[in-house]
Amino acid sequence: MNDTFDIVVIGAGIAGASLAAELAPHASVLLAEAERMPGYHSTGRSAAFWDECYGGPGVVPLTLASGPWLKEHGFLSPRGAVHLATADQLGQLDSFEQEFSGTGVSMNRLDRAGIDHRIPGLRDGWVEAIEETECADIDVGGVHQHYLASGKRAGVELRTGFRLQSAEWQGGGWLLTFENGEQVSCGVLANAAGAWVDEVARMAGAQPLGITPYRRTVVQLRTAPAPDPDLPLVLGIDGSFYFKPDGARVWLSPHDETPSPAADVAAEELDVAIAIDRFEKVVDWKIEAVERKWAGLRSFAPDRMPVYGHDPASEGLFWFAGQGGFGIQTAPAAARLASQLLLGLSRDHMTATIDTGVYSPARFG
Repeated sequence: MNDTFDIVVIGAGIAGASLAAELAPHASVLLAEAERMPGYHSTGRSAAFWDECYGGPGVVPLTLASGPWLKEHGFLSPRGAVHLATADQLGQLDSFEQEFSGTGVSMNRLDRAGIDHRIPGLRDGWVEAIEETECADIDVGGVHQHYLASGKRAGVELRTGFRLQSAEWQGGGWLLTFENGEQVSCGVLANAAGAWVDEVARMAGAQPLGITPYRRTVVQLRTAPAPDPDLPLVLGIDGSFYFKPDGARVWLSPHDETPSPAADVAAEELDVAIAIDRFEKVVDWKIEAVERKWAGLRSFAPDRMPVYGHDPASEGLFWFAGQGGFGIQTAPAAARLASQLLLGLSRDHMTATIDTGVYSPARFG
């Protein structure tokens, strides 16, 4: 077993898997995953949609750059999205339009008749909406497995149940010690550990960036009627809910963001109850059963923008972190961009127009 690599990537969720796959043609890479299976935490608990607006205007360039790759590889299925507003939320609808004006996002305004055409059983009070025509379902498992498989073909060595215990910079390279007692040497430590990135930074003697994990709840409902297969992703313009069909079921979230320690989180009954209450105020469908409920962690930097780049104060440490709930939909462009930054490669057609400065860890001083 090789114990010396050019790069060790910590975390084999979508972030680490995609970055490792992009790096592997150019360097020897170890992908180290603390759990027994990759993608156990956030990646495996995604609500599985690709939305041009998700994450805000600063994330749009990554999402739009990733879209053609995801479509070409068959990972997107048309869905559409509708952001609903009540009469007293029309100002929020206007602000939303203005916020994304000029970003390249495809959207149009709907009146109540247009909404009714897309969302049957809508209750009174919802008067206008913004429709995103390009929103799509994303095959999360397919994207993740693609990167794991392509990385393996390019030489990535994946080790699971391989939790980092310490990282020591030894003047030209890292000596990494894992909880099973094994030690690995490398030149670059790539921190893609999701909710655990600040913990990994501390192990490496670096300044944490204040990346905070937040719990997000999702509930699977059986309803009468069952959702139309063509129902769009339905969101509140105030960010208080979203739901979408998954086969004959509904996936519903109260769009909660509860600060949480980095851990294996579970849905809490209060959040499930809040989600159901909000859902019942949107449509008149009968909830026949709550079939499943789960929660995952979404991690954000203080400015809610992702962090890609070499640590300005810690030699040999590279950040690929803070990707919130948009890490899957931006994975192709984000991983390509990060690999180019890490290796000093030239930008290509996917990343050429992306401003790297807004994602640099140096912005935190």
